[in-house]
Amino acid sequence: MKADELREAYLTFFESKGCVRRPSDVLVPRWDPSVLFTPAGMNQFKDHFLGKCKLDFTRATTCQKCLRTGDIDNVGRTARHHTFFEMLGNFSFGDYFKREAIHWAWEFLTSRNWLKIDPELLKVTVYQDDTEAYTIWSDEIGVPATRITRMGEDDNFWPASAPSQGPDGVCGPCSEIFYTMPNGSEVEIWNLVFTQFNRVGEPPDNLRPLPSRNIDTGMGLERTCAMLQGVDSNFHIDILRPLVEAVAEVCGRPYEPDTDDGRRMRRIADHVRACTFAVHENVLPGNNEEKYVVKRLLRRAVLDGHQMGLREPFLHHLPSAVAEIMRSPYPELAETTDRVASVIQREESAFLDTIDGGLARIESLFDSIEKTGSGLVSGQDAAELYTTHGFPPELLETLAAERNCAFDWQGFQEAMDAHGIRSGAGTRVEVFTSGPLDALKKAMHGSEFVGYDVTETTAKPVGIIAQDRLCETLEEIDHEDSVIVVLDRTPFYGEAGGQVGDTGWLTAGEGANRLRFEVTDTLREGDFILHRGHLREGRLTLGETLTAQVDTQRREALRRAHSATHLVHAALQHFLGPHAVQQGSKVDTDMLRFDFSHGGSIGSDVLEQIEDMVNANVFAALPVSAQLLPLAEARHAGAMMLFGEKYPDVVRMVSMGSDDRRVSRELCGGTHVSNTGQIGLVRIVGEESVSAGTRRVTAVTGFEGLRRVRRAEQTLAEAASSLKVPASDLPTRLAALTKELKELRKGKGGVAAAGVSPDELLAASVRVGDTRIVVALLGSGDAGAMRQCIDQLRRKGSPIAVLLGGHDAGKVTLVAGISRELEERGLSASEWINEAARLVGGKGGGRKDLAQAGGKDPNKLDAALQAAQDAMQKLLAAAS
Repeated sequence: MKADELREAYLTFFESKGCVRRPSDVLVPRWDPSVLFTPAGMNQFKDHFLGKCKLDFTRATTCQKCLRTGDIDNVGRTARHHTFFEMLGNFSFGDYFKREAIHWAWEFLTSRNWLKIDPELLKVTVYQDDTEAYTIWSDEIGVPATRITRMGEDDNFWPASAPSQGPDGVCGPCSEIFYTMPNGSEVEIWNLVFTQFNRVGEPPDNLRPLPSRNIDTGMGLERTCAMLQGVDSNFHIDILRPLVEAVAEVCGRPYEPDTDDGRRMRRIADHVRACTFAVHENVLPGNNEEKYVVKRLLRRAVLDGHQMGLREPFLHHLPSAVAEIMRSPYPELAETTDRVASVIQREESAFLDTIDGGLARIESLFDSIEKTGSGLVSGQDAAELYTTHGFPPELLETLAAERNCAFDWQGFQEAMDAHGIRSGAGTRVEVFTSGPLDALKKAMHGSEFVGYDVTETTAKPVGIIAQDRLCETLEEIDHEDSVIVVLDRTPFYGEAGGQVGDTGWLTAGEGANRLRFEVTDTLREGDFILHRGHLREGRLTLGETLTAQVDTQRREALRRAHSATHLVHAALQHFLGPHAVQQGSKVDTDMLRFDFSHGGSIGSDVLEQIEDMVNANVFAALPVSAQLLPLAEARHAGAMMLFGEKYPDVVRMVSMGSDDRRVSRELCGGTHVSNTGQIGLVRIVGEESVSAGTRRVTAVTGFEGLRRVRRAEQTLAEAASSLKVPASDLPTRLAALTKELKELRKGKGGVAAAGVSPDELLAASVRVGDTRIVVALLGSGDAGAMRQCIDQLRRKGSPIAVLLGGHDAGKVTLVAGISRELEERGLSASEWINEAARLVGGKGGGRKDLAQAGGKDPNKLDAALQAAQDAMQKLLAAAS
């Protein structure tokens, strides 16, 4: 049975048992702060399990995309471990329980209508105290006692060891099903979890029965396929063996499973599959959380290729193979293969730039450890390899383990703290949490939002939260205390999709009975809209009728900015290509900030064309409409969807333009103008780098755009007045003044007198990733000339870091400057210059973008400049 057939058979079987087939959740659940990646099928049903929401169904079945890194070092070495995998699951929320879960699992596995597995090849385990499950397996299913094993809480309880070690909360016993492979090994293929307890405190008698018992089961697709296809490894099933062979082809050598290269190829196949899915959902390689996981996986795969003799990027050839193999369940992968390949290639190139030096340093390190017999990779050495050569510490730990060496994690963190750098994904603990909104979630679906049509309505408070608890009434309190009010219906838009929340007032009554609650922000929690603010006057009581009124002037400014965001997105894709997809946005009052995928800066001419296109669509006064429709219909209509976003079954599609001139069509829950002409004006006021592969444009709209134009005109008028020329002659006059200044500088022995031009300095620069480093000794200590030179270099070669030095009459002068892109990555010219200043016996200071220092030891100037260059290379390698 092929993987596609197994996936469909499982879902069809459980649909026949009354389960609702639900799509896979996204791989990166940004709505859930407790996890970086979706670790299991139950993750999307957390609120269902806890009874925190009104249930539209009580039975469900899914095939969930999952990613775990807990066993990453075993990937490729064992037959069963993966980072990315698919989990088949069936779930009950207070509906069927243990008997049905066991009977149905056995039916699916052994029935002639389904998998037809020989029952003699199956064994089961149960929790040692779960007599109910044991009896069902033994007396009702008929599994012999010799094939049923009672296990302790470490193996057959969820979470593991919960009865004795915690945490408190929902938990329960589980029963696992094992298949005996032809070689005699036993492989777990299905885990049935019976969440029937609430753990409270320490044992004994700390497991309290839940009023509503649930079922959460998980069957590993890859493991079960290996069993059904009779292969010895998950990597040899029909959806993984072709990818391993594709890796072998790209690497230019045969796949031999039992060799070191065979293990490397399996690991590359796993990691590139995981990263293809992650980057498809707009998770780019980076230094924090889920982005760091992607970076770590890619760099491990690059190292495997390097160990097989590959010195050029190669991983980027593989996402198309992943998309082709997985096209049946995940056809959307094919839409982003070019973008995914580009992102992967960029990360490969960045690591390959430093890998040789890093490996040489590692070999030297291991030789030293062997000679001293310490058996420990120090944290200081690990930090140096990360900051200088970009080697993730987990990768170094793996290499150390292959040499039987330990790794000093505490020392590494201390060394990184000393560098002022934090690396790694950190940890998130997956815990069911509860709060004051839980009671409301159980009682109602959420708040009815009416703000698309009106900005004022009558409503009733259904929840008041003060000091993190629910209240029935609220008296006038200290104006500094923030309170949250939940209404049954509201015109207030809760912050979502990048659009900030509305402000306004909740009012009722007159005179002595007057109520005034100022809404200073509106948030969203699931389907509930939360009005945060201050009770300014009167008394607020649950169930009373009041008037909810949005600040309409502010709302109009938000509408203008949000609609302009869609136009900007469309123009970016038109001029830059379909890879320029949204990475994040913020929509505020007549201001928008839009992050998108793109490899390099945008030229001023292209930026002008983008702005022209946006304003042409504004001036055309195109109609803007919104409609609710099923997700599949929206996709068929060509609506732009952001991969990695979690969309409901019914979505809101916002369209701009008419059938003969369709400008934009996106899925969006925000508020918009009804006609693009209402935007008035769009001015792009900034374009910059956010991180590797991500750019940001900032724009203003409406009245803020008008104010910007007026300020610019005023500045021009003042400059023209100061120089006593018409505004139209300012460029000519400024050019003449600049030329005069250069002539004066020549007489002072500045840059020109030193015989060094900015172009010559750029030509001699050192590159780290996309950044140039210029460190140079000039002929004199003229700080003004150095600053002028730095300004010219920043205009010519951004992103760039420059540090210039010189001396006169025994006094040293240093000037450092960095471009805005580096400043936004957390670098600082004033911090950079300090070490060089210390070496020449001085000190410095200044701003993040420009700093100056003095010193009194010209003999150490060369060493100071070299130290500055080395320091910046380390900082840039760590940030790449």
